[in-house]
Amino acid sequence: MCPHSENYLKTVIKDSLTISKRWGNWGSSRAPSAIVRLKCCAWPLLEFIRSAQYTFRMRRFLALLLAAPVLATAANAPPAGILISKKDRAELSAAAVALKTGIDDYEGRQHQLLPDIIIFYNAVRYALDDNMFYQNKDVASARKLIALGNERLAQLRLGKHPWTTATGLVPRGYRSRLDDSVIPLGVEVPANYNPRVHKKWRLDVWLRGRNNNLSEVRFLTERLNWKGPFAPKDTIVLHPYGRFCNAYKFAGEMDVLEALQYVQAQYPIDRQRIAMRGFSMGGAGAWHLGAHHAGRWAAVAPGAGFVDTAIYQNIFAKKPKPTWWEQKLWHLYDVPPIAANFANTTAIAYSGEIDKQKQAADLMAAAFKKEGMTMTHIIGPKTGHRYEPKAKLEVVRQVGAAVDKGRNAYPRKVRFATYTLRQNRMKWVTVFGLEQHWKQARVEAEYIDDWQFVVKTKNVSGLTLGQLEAPNQGAATYTVTIDGQKLKTKPPRNNPIKLRKFGGKWNVVPSLQMNSLVKLPGLQGPIDDAFLDRFIMVRPTGKPMNDAVGKWVQTEMENAITEWHRQFRGRAIVKDDTDIKLRDLTSNLILWGDPQSNQVLAKIAGQLPIEWTAKGIRLKDKSWPADKFVPVLIYPNPMHPQHYIVLNSGFTFSEFGHLSNSMQNAKLPDYAVLDMH
Repeated sequence: MCPHSENYLKTVIKDSLTISKRWGNWGSSRAPSAIVRLKCCAWPLLEFIRSAQYTFRMRRFLALLLAAPVLATAANAPPAGILISKKDRAELSAAAVALKTGIDDYEGRQHQLLPDIIIFYNAVRYALDDNMFYQNKDVASARKLIALGNERLAQLRLGKHPWTTATGLVPRGYRSRLDDSVIPLGVEVPANYNPRVHKKWRLDVWLRGRNNNLSEVRFLTERLNWKGPFAPKDTIVLHPYGRFCNAYKFAGEMDVLEALQYVQAQYPIDRQRIAMRGFSMGGAGAWHLGAHHAGRWAAVAPGAGFVDTAIYQNIFAKKPKPTWWEQKLWHLYDVPPIAANFANTTAIAYSGEIDKQKQAADLMAAAFKKEGMTMTHIIGPKTGHRYEPKAKLEVVRQVGAAVDKGRNAYPRKVRFATYTLRQNRMKWVTVFGLEQHWKQARVEAEYIDDWQFVVKTKNVSGLTLGQLEAPNQGAATYTVTIDGQKLKTKPPRNNPIKLRKFGGKWNVVPSLQMNSLVKLPGLQGPIDDAFLDRFIMVRPTGKPMNDAVGKWVQTEMENAITEWHRQFRGRAIVKDDTDIKLRDLTSNLILWGDPQSNQVLAKIAGQLPIEWTAKGIRLKDKSWPADKFVPVLIYPNPMHPQHYIVLNSGFTFSEFGHLSNSMQNAKLPDYAVLDMH
């Protein structure tokens, strides 16, 4: 442990049982228990909250999590497929190898369009490896995809790529920042699309419903053959894969945003006329993506779906009850508490009158009412889980009108609510600090003529105002009245106004960077946050300090790698600890093992708030035997503080991803000490 840390470490261990849970709030000023301050050799002052620490044996911890099967009975996702003939398997495998060889011959050039070919190889390879042929027709579909991949490869070798200007149904692919995996998507391109004509096109993002059998083979086959339920005139429609069936949460949410960015780079999209739409699971995705990123959309049009965890799953009628930290973490994706964000877009909900999932829109209507807003809710009479034809026409009309009007990129007023710095921006308001994490934070800001702002905040400690339609030329003096306090500032040219609260008083500051390491956007946890950006699994190559822990770590690491592929349809980047280079520090490092077995962890162990010995792991004056306990945590990387390190954990809901996707929620906060037995 860093020699300076001991003097600053103050913690409360409230139980004598044997698993410590920490709810991390670095930089929070209000905590249920003690503030921990660490001053480490290579770091500035680090302040974070160690709130009430609960201790459980691992079996009890798992029992809490495994309550989920009571709440949902969905089959494992993806389920095992049928047994295809040896002949079909051999032929498809050989064809996939041949296509991969052709791709590899071209790969050295790093052509930006190669992902449009790799999607077909991946689809067939994954179906073979993961046993995802569900009907005999899937074999024929796989052959067609291989043929299309070879056709595109041959065209690319001739310097041609006609699919990039094609109309109709066009499968595309992009390489994800998260794990370098190539992820498929589909676009519907209008018949009158012509890239030579200078025109910007409306874009609809369509999020599909749940289908546990939707392999990449089936997804691409759909994107080659069937249009979505809405095809507005002069509109490009984006169909993200969503990395399978996760309700577009976590890596699924990142897929929607990455796919959107990719399509905006490939086609002339009018950024003022983008609609977020979906139905069923896609309705759930449209609700939370609509709320989190309301400033991006001209319209948000969810159909059915769910908007919360507790009510949708009737969780509190079951036993055991979810832990308090799990309940706090529901705020990552629960929508009613952040309904205020829909003031920044146009929301048009649809429900079948007798659809059980009408509950989602009803909950949102009540949440809108609390915010002083009225939600448009189109209801299909006597209709279940589908669009009623006449109501569908009304959805088309209202969404079309909202998109034709376009989003207001520079509104006079902005309303914003969030519980986490993961979602910290709305229009020209960006939040950079919270007084207490996982408690609602709000900003209501208005830009008035003559260079004046009026701002009201709640639970916010830092923010910026800008950019505006009239760019800051560096000559004007702005007046900001924030929480009743009047400030004047003349920010440099093209810079936003930067405000930070100290001791209850707001101040204009030249920078929002802090000398002390506090929670910032992109560095706020929990553990699952590390998997929303580029990450590398770092495999230990040395001898572990304890053999039992070493075996546990190996099993958990292999499971994490496997489950990332099964549930998020990518291949995690995995490197030995001896192979980590300087450039890898710009990724979040998922470190497995202990300081003896993992060289990377050994380099930073002295700068972490945990001490490893041959006998155990120690936190201040509390210790746990080394042969039974393993620490897991997320923490800023001392070698590159803009990114995370994670110890001994993949995404924390892997055991529950096979159930209802409403249960795919973060199960651990910033750290835990786990009892392996």
